[in-house]
Amino acid sequence: MKKCPQCGRDYNDPTLSFCLDDGAALLDGPASVDEPLTEILPGTTDTSESPTRTLEAGEAADTAVLPSGTGDVHQKSFDKRLLIAPILAAVIAFGGYFGYRYFDSNAKQIDSIAVMPFVNESGNADVEYLSDGMTETLISSLSKLPNLDVKPRSTVFRYKGKDTDPLTIAGELKVQAILNGRVSERGKEISLFVELIDVAQDKVVWSQQYSRQQSDLVDLQSEIARDVSSRLKPKISDAEETRVTKTYTANSEAYQLYLKGNFHLSKYTEDGAKKGIEYFEQAIAVDPNYALAYHGIANAYDFENGFYIPPKEAAPRAKAAALKALAIDDSLAETHFLLGKILFWYDWDYPSAEREWKRANELDPSYPPSYPLYLAAIRKYDEAIKMQETLLRRTPLDLNMNMDMAGILMAAGNVDRAMELCRKALELDPDSWWATLGLGVTYMQKGQSQEAVRTTEKARALEVSSSTLGYLGYAYGKTGRKEDAEKVIEELKELSKTRYISPIAFVMVYAGIGDRDRAFEWLDRAFQDREHTLTLLTFDSVLESLSPDPRFNEFLDRMNLPK
Repeated sequence: MKKCPQCGRDYNDPTLSFCLDDGAALLDGPASVDEPLTEILPGTTDTSESPTRTLEAGEAADTAVLPSGTGDVHQKSFDKRLLIAPILAAVIAFGGYFGYRYFDSNAKQIDSIAVMPFVNESGNADVEYLSDGMTETLISSLSKLPNLDVKPRSTVFRYKGKDTDPLTIAGELKVQAILNGRVSERGKEISLFVELIDVAQDKVVWSQQYSRQQSDLVDLQSEIARDVSSRLKPKISDAEETRVTKTYTANSEAYQLYLKGNFHLSKYTEDGAKKGIEYFEQAIAVDPNYALAYHGIANAYDFENGFYIPPKEAAPRAKAAALKALAIDDSLAETHFLLGKILFWYDWDYPSAEREWKRANELDPSYPPSYPLYLAAIRKYDEAIKMQETLLRRTPLDLNMNMDMAGILMAAGNVDRAMELCRKALELDPDSWWATLGLGVTYMQKGQSQEAVRTTEKARALEVSSSTLGYLGYAYGKTGRKEDAEKVIEELKELSKTRYISPIAFVMVYAGIGDRDRAFEWLDRAFQDREHTLTLLTFDSVLESLSPDPRFNEFLDRMNLPK
């Protein structure tokens, strides 16, 4: 342990010689006049053989044993040295401090990091949940450190399975450090190797091997979070360490079930959501006070809402699970933000939704104080764009974030920039039906109808859903292909016999062929179902095409949305 005698800052790094705040030479041990001090001289390390000496309280900073017979000459020379020594020490400290700043990048505290998906070295695909889950948990833990930009899961997992150079990753994500990890499971033993790469130095600055029993998995996760955070920040307060190492269950079995639930939910498929809920419920059966497992259930039902399950079934279940999670642990910022979205999409309780978003922001500033799509829905486009831009700076490679921004820009009338973002999203994922569909809508907005139809047909080929069929039917109708649009209506009716199909899909097709009466008939059905996309009546360019009709404003009044 080293300490600055001027400001009192502690350092655990044995290679440091000068304080990073004021440039004072570091001392080995407590910096107190009542305790012995050991000055760390430039260019030395803290070993028993290094040129350091202990100074006792009251002892002169520079003494010498003079040979006999030297007389006043030597005494005067020594007096001069006493005068020069402090000046020389200051010069050395000043120069050493700035030299260290310029020539040793370790002096710059890491303020941004990407925790890359841990590699599963077990040779068993069933263990994939563990490598992914430990990555996500560490991301969540490190995100609680103040002034540290930790890239979220949605961004870093795009590199999973790819042999990408760390320098390339750092450039794309704009981070100073990369954390890699390898996980293996042998019987009931888990082994984990992690390494921290300083990109500027292009070298591993720290690595560690861990081996634990499965029953110690929760403690292992906390230990790793503590070790990594201590390498990123020279001094961590007790409160910060508590936040970073916090666990939401002490039961290893419950924790593993939770990781399995997250693993399946993160696939963002109908089957993945159902399996996720099953595992979250099993985790709760093991630990009834597992708040994160309840959050997982809320997240899964929110994902299924209006896509795979009718809103009247999905939204109340999501809300109940979120409230249960917060009853157990009110400090869950992610759950407050999720609850706000449920209150917005389903309850249409906008003041309560805003309170939840603000609460999430208070707990974790990485969450915005409001929801950009909500701001766009109430036509506060400038605020919505500004807030979404902030999110995009943090997650530039998040496809969902890019597509949300594209939708906001289209609503604000900036179709060209929206088109650019859709193309950027397709670079991230060429098979994204959402990005393909968004590009088709921008073509329609720009009057390039034939290109709009071709692109929307491609989106439908990638994903058969209420959204792709609804927009495709609208495109057919707007380009005079009424028969093709009517075929889409028949396909929607047939699909609705075996799965949930949003009434909004029918609204879009009828709007495309100009049958407003049928469009408003289905819009009323959507209102009765409390279809979540109704909150975007003023946001979605296709739905807003109905705005010249007086009945459109009646729906806005019924939902308390601004006209």
